[in-house]
Amino acid sequence: MTAFTDYLADHAEQLDLGTLAITRAHGTHHPEVFEIRKRYETIRDRIALANGAQPQIGDELTRIRDLTNGYTIPDDACPTLAATYRMLEEAHHIYESANEGR
Repeated sequence: MTAFTDYLADHAEQLDLGTLAITRAHGTHHPEVFEIRKRYETIRDRIALANGAQPQIGDELTRIRDLTNGYTIPDDACPTLAATYRMLEEAHHIYESANEGR
């Protein structure tokens, strides 16, 4: 496994529950959370199919970063949304660090 897939494996339950919870709690005022959830599911599925290798999911992470305006936590965010954005941001940072110079 890679540092990126290790991080996601360690945070899989929190990210899965968090990305789902924010669609329910914030979907009305922040419709972007539905696409964030979809992109996270794509990342999760690609990791499962990669058999321990680091999957190519940079586009998914970039789209999540764009949807969150650089992982900016909205003023009306609950602790779950804030924690979910922070975990996604950390995952993105790990992924980019692992892929520098490629």
